[in-house]
Amino acid sequence: MQVPLEITFRGMSSSPAVEEAVGRWVERLTHAFERITNCHVWIELPHRHQRQGAEFSIRIALAVPGREIAVHQDGKDDVYVALADAFLAARRQLQDHARISRGDVKLHA
Repeated sequence: MQVPLEITFRGMSSSPAVEEAVGRWVERLTHAFERITNCHVWIELPHRHQRQGAEFSIRIALAVPGREIAVHQDGKDDVYVALADAFLAARRQLQDHARISRGDVKLHA
């Protein structure tokens, strides 16, 4: 199933290569949890006067039945590393949600 995907670039111009990388990561997420209904990714390059290198900030919002999953990663010098870290964190949260949904995890009352 094709997940509706929205990508927002802030503080930088859009990049087809980065957009393609985000699409591949979203495709991988659907293998972890098939029922993703929406995905919004923000890629930000904040302006910092005190620091020489660029540090990317990635935010991901995933909509799944019964829950919204949000991830925020800061401080990576490479946009692809920042994307990988953020999407791996999102995948862990999706896997936890799937286990809870299936009843594999007992929750405290």
